[in-house]
Amino acid sequence: MAKLFFRYAAMNAGKSTALLQVAHNYEERGHQVRLFTAAVDDRYGHGLITSRLGPQRAAESFTAETDFLALNAERPGVACFLVDEAQFLTKRQVWSLHELAHIHNVPVICYGLRTDFQGELFTGSATLLALADEMDEMKTICDCGRKATMNMRVDANNRKVTEGAQVEIGGNARYRSVCGRCFRQA
Repeated sequence: MAKLFFRYAAMNAGKSTALLQVAHNYEERGHQVRLFTAAVDDRYGHGLITSRLGPQRAAESFTAETDFLALNAERPGVACFLVDEAQFLTKRQVWSLHELAHIHNVPVICYGLRTDFQGELFTGSATLLALADEMDEMKTICDCGRKATMNMRVDANNRKVTEGAQVEIGGNARYRSVCGRCFRQA
């Protein structure tokens, strides 16, 4: 029986790298996979899953209107759906991915952030936390050496930003992975 997986972490934990490795493992064994990334995240170009380590691969972009069940019906026989930046999924899309796993027997592995820069759950992450059959926290570390669990947005002077839109695409220049203590003390 297929499952819906959610692999989450703070930024810089290697989520995209892990996704690319899973895709490679399936394909090396002759299986087809479908890779998806959020259209809103264009840091490295549109429709690309890119690891900070360098590996990059084309992927299908999803928006709030993407219908994963229809996409599966258009191209049956896919062994696994892999979704990067899963925090940007809608509640409806996570339910569709849950159906894809449990009714259509296609494993779905989602990678994403759990919370935003204010410590609030993203809609996609909240729904994945509720519905995923298996969840794995991927680890990274804070500058202080503790496990990083938070994503802190910073300004041009590296000061913590506490207000603003939930989504502001950016990499290391805009965000830092920090532990709860450093998040609170910043």
